[in-house]
Amino acid sequence: MNFFSYWFSDKIVLKLAGAKEAKREEYFDLYTSVENLSITAGLPMPKVYVVVDEAPNAFATGRDKNHAVVCATTGLLAILNKSELEGVIAHELSHIGNRDMLLSTVVVVLVGFVTILADVFTRNLFFSRGRDNNKGGVLLIIGIILSILAPLFAILIQLAISRKREFLADASGALLTRYPDGLANALRKISEHSVPMLSQSNAIAHLYIADPKRIGKKIGGLFATHPPVEERIKALVG
Repeated sequence: MNFFSYWFSDKIVLKLAGAKEAKREEYFDLYTSVENLSITAGLPMPKVYVVVDEAPNAFATGRDKNHAVVCATTGLLAILNKSELEGVIAHELSHIGNRDMLLSTVVVVLVGFVTILADVFTRNLFFSRGRDNNKGGVLLIIGIILSILAPLFAILIQLAISRKREFLADASGALLTRYPDGLANALRKISEHSVPMLSQSNAIAHLYIADPKRIGKKIGGLFATHPPVEERIKALVG
C-alpha cells in the first residue's frame, strides 16, 4: 500500500480532490503564473489542475519535482489579483522545491508503521497471556494503552511537521516573488471566506494552503493541520 501510494500519490490526491486538468486557454492567468514562477524557481513545469469549488484554496502534490502537480480552486482564481495569485503559486512551488511532498509521504509511512507495531504488540500479548495470567494481564493493559496512544502521538507529529512546513513554504514563496504582501493579502482573503470546500477529504487536508474544512474559522490547537493565519501573516510582513 505504501509503495502504491508513493508512486501514484498525485493521481490519488487529484481523484480525492475532484480536480480536472487546467487548459492554458481557459485558465490563462493560473497557467502562466505557474509557468513563469517555475522558471524563476528553477523547477520543471508541473501539471496544472483546477477544482471547481467556490472556496478559495490550492495545493501541490506528486512524488518529486519531475512528477509534481499544482492545483487551485475556481474560487481562489475568482477573488485574487495577479500578485496574490502569484504569492499562492509561489507557496505551492516552494512545497515542491522543499520536497515537502516526499517528507509527507515518509511521515505517513511512519505513522502507519507505528500503528501496525502497536496492533501486533497487543495481539501477541492477547494470545500469550494464558501462560502467566497476572503478568499477561498487566502487559495486555499496557499493550492496549500503547495501541491507543501510539497512533495518536504519530498523528500529532505528522500535524506538527505539516504546520512547520507551511511556515517554511510561506517564507520560500515570499523570497521567490520578492513580494511577501502578495501572499499575505491572499491569506487574508482566504481566511475571510466562510464557506468550506464541497470536495474535501481528511486524507489530503494537510496539502492545502488552508484547511478546507476550517476556512474562515480561527481554529488552532494540536489537531490543526495548519498554523493560524494571523501567525503566518505576521511572519510574512511583521
